[in-house]
Amino acid sequence: MKFWKIVFAVFFMILMGGFGNLRAQKILIPMDLTQTDHLKAYGVAYWTLERNINVEWLLNYRGGSFLTDYYPEIERELRLRGVSFEKIGGPEVAQIYSTIQSNNMDVVLLEKAPKIAVYTPPNKRPWDDAVTLALTYAEIPYTKIWDAEVAHGDLEKYDWLHLHHEDFTGQYGKFYASFRNAPWYIEDVRRNEAMARKLGFKKVSEEKKFIARIIQDFVRRGGFLFAMCSATDTIDIALAAQNVDIVPAVFDGDPPDPNYRAKLDYSKTFAFTNFRLELNPYVYEYSDIDIPPSYAAPLKGPEAEAFTLFDFSAKYDQVPTMLTQDHVNIIKGFMGQTTAFNRKRIKPYVTILGEVPGTDMVKYIHGNLGKGTFTFLGGHDPEDYQHAVGDPPTQLSLHRNSPGYRLILNNVLFPAAKKKKQKT
Repeated sequence: MKFWKIVFAVFFMILMGGFGNLRAQKILIPMDLTQTDHLKAYGVAYWTLERNINVEWLLNYRGGSFLTDYYPEIERELRLRGVSFEKIGGPEVAQIYSTIQSNNMDVVLLEKAPKIAVYTPPNKRPWDDAVTLALTYAEIPYTKIWDAEVAHGDLEKYDWLHLHHEDFTGQYGKFYASFRNAPWYIEDVRRNEAMARKLGFKKVSEEKKFIARIIQDFVRRGGFLFAMCSATDTIDIALAAQNVDIVPAVFDGDPPDPNYRAKLDYSKTFAFTNFRLELNPYVYEYSDIDIPPSYAAPLKGPEAEAFTLFDFSAKYDQVPTMLTQDHVNIIKGFMGQTTAFNRKRIKPYVTILGEVPGTDMVKYIHGNLGKGTFTFLGGHDPEDYQHAVGDPPTQLSLHRNSPGYRLILNNVLFPAAKKKKQKT
């Protein structure tokens, strides 16, 4: 009799343990309006991948939720970071998969935490760049690199590269009119000139063209590139102007080639074509890629300049679907030196992810180059409509559910799915 009591007890423990595992065998991190901190949720997903635990990205399901196996350590991390989650069992998981199968939704397996680099000059403060702010707040590790590291081949160490709001044309951000006598501007010129000499170039503009080519080669070989604001158009201008001087004399000591327009090679650019340059050093604009020209447009406000995310087929267009995951599909506008992209200057093969309806303003684009991809987002800071030099940093703890910052973090996680075979 005692023997059967022991057998029954063991059987009961196994049965209850099985039910316990059934009840909490998965963790769902919802990304809809119920989520308490969308931005830190990305950080937990990245943290999970770092520990070699796969994460399923449920495209279009509750705002692009995350699903992973249950581990007490993940639950603890979610609680520490203030991220909402649900412990679910087999029946709930089956229902989720059934819902996804029957709707414009899909499951993408995230397998690897991408190695992240942020291209930024050493004198820039973290709050000068929205991506650096997002990574820091989400607690996602990254490495800062600049021209010396790029020139020496360090990009090979990374999967994903973000371009700080850089000026790849060698015109120092076109701040000449307003800030040429400011100590920070003078120091910026000195630092760039010293770097150009260190790398064997006589002019900063030529050195930046060299760096732009290396970055483009990084993408061709399979790298993931994300850029915002002036880095988006200036890298294409630099690539198109590889064999011609387009820089006014106040920046490099000699005038631009008078026949520069005929010598621009648009076939060498990532995303833009047939653009016209603005060579007046007193005009805070690079070209007509930017729309509207920020120096002339009346300020309408973030709601009036809101942009709409496109709705893609999750089962057949997984990449653009990943990049547009959000809990809303209308994002309030925000300015930058390059605020938005002129639709007429975008190459035909580039995918438009977000636009201001009824205008030629395109805010968010994506494209392929070789084995890699590039994604460009116009504007400076999604939660600072008109960011100015010297403004205080954005406190993301006050914007932890920011739809605009979610677009940035979609791009951070996107490379984790690079080994998954995409549907064609």
